Amino acid sequence: MVFSKRFPKATGGSVYPKWVEISLTEEEEKEIERTAREGHAKLFDECIEDARKIVAERNLKTYQTDIISIASNLFDKRASHVVYSKERKCKEKFDASK
Repeated sequence: MVFSKRFPKATGGSVYPKWVEISLTEEEEKEIERTAREGHAKLFDECIEDARKIVAERNLKTYQTDIISIASNLFDKRASHVVYSKERKCKEKFDASK
């Protein structure tokens, strides 16, 4: 399934925009995913280290499950940038089509 996003495009004489759907090609989507996947292992390691620092700085108990839980939440937030990257690529294509 190819990633797509809709953008409003102003139309002459109407106050309502026309919505234009922009889709990534399979190659563009795979490239974005490949780039993101390459960084995910490193990113999760960084999240684990950040979680350890958070636990240590706040004198919390250093249970591994707590550290992994914190790291997982940090990772979820940081990994959400994959979707952002796809949306940004769609926006670039939309802007280029104007």
